Amino acid sequence: MAIHSADRVEQETSHDVWQTDSAMGGSPCWRDVVWRAQLVAMTDTTTCLQGESGSGKEVVARLIHRMSRRRRNPFVAVNCAALPEQLLESELFGYERGAFTGADHVKVGQFEIASGGTLFLDEISEMPLLAQAKCLRVLQEREFLRLGGTRPIKADVRVIAATNRDLSRAVAASKFREDLFYRINVFDIRIPPLRERREDLMLLTERFLAECAQATGRVPAALTAEAKEALLAYRWPGNVRELRNVIERATILCEDSWIRVHHLPSDVTAGAAGLSHADDLGTVERQAIERVMLDTKGNKALAARRLGISRSQLYWRLSKYGLCIR
Repeated sequence: MAIHSADRVEQETSHDVWQTDSAMGGSPCWRDVVWRAQLVAMTDTTTCLQGESGSGKEVVARLIHRMSRRRRNPFVAVNCAALPEQLLESELFGYERGAFTGADHVKVGQFEIASGGTLFLDEISEMPLLAQAKCLRVLQEREFLRLGGTRPIKADVRVIAATNRDLSRAVAASKFREDLFYRINVFDIRIPPLRERREDLMLLTERFLAECAQATGRVPAALTAEAKEALLAYRWPGNVRELRNVIERATILCEDSWIRVHHLPSDVTAGAAGLSHADDLGTVERQAIERVMLDTKGNKALAARRLGISRSQLYWRLSKYGLCIR
């Protein structure tokens, strides 16, 4: 019986919450997310991350792991919606040899692989009820049995769950166990969609442009004013994940290191029709830079790293907006 692992195991030690993928920004709602993540990271409390698809739930889960005492141990991510019901249980808890037809060896489950570290259960609302019951037991008793096993195995693991659905409604519809809901929802963090943190959009864009340039060995591309306006006008239903995909696609299409409106998908550019060049673009970017400069007490090198741009790009923007923050 072939089992395809859905986990991604990673040992991480960095504490810089501003310099990881999409884990950057200065908007009030994102600052609140980081603040709450820092608070819960100092504990082993089970945490539930709630937010739309692509909003950065796994990014926040990794932040919590990196800031915790478990940071030198594995971070294991399992997508509960990616595996069929009959495979999810064996994937989480493992199985003994002879547990079922085709089980000709011992399989170690994700709870064991994550021992001493963090287990991230993504899309936990999609977990079947039987697996929910066993997961509840692990959280309560801190031990579990492999399929076909008789010896309890200790589970020294911190669990972070995530969902893009309203779990309370799932409980009311008898699709999610109420006792498990209360067990995983000890400390909840709402991850805001990108449309609620537009001040961070250009910071994220600059970061993704730099990442794409590094991956391709090219000079980082830049956005024309019209392209920036199109990005700011769009509502981003796919959130940060969609933004990164759009930037990667545009980087491939542009030939002279300038990303123009026609390099963007049509659904993105449709929202920019009739948008004035004097709209919120300059204001949003200026406020974001000003806020980071104040936070870093005028340290331009640190501010540039947080903004995901080079120091020369920062100097250019400071001059453009007339900012002289010391």
